[in-house]
Amino acid sequence: MAKLRITYRKSAIGYTVRQKATIKALGLRKLNQTVEQDDTPAIRGMISKVEHLVHVEEVKS
Repeated sequence: MAKLRITYRKSAIGYTVRQKATIKALGLRKLNQTVEQDDTPAIRGMISKVEHLVHVEEVKS
């Protein structure tokens, strides 16, 4: 299964509580933190809701 590398690039201050919760659900806590998640429809849906706050790249394994 493919992996996604997600980097938290912009602060969620001033955005909705739901967007902040999505950032937390993706496993992100601090700015410029990077996590790797499996490429699933659920993760893709979360990324689409906060795409203005994160940077996403596919990891070749």
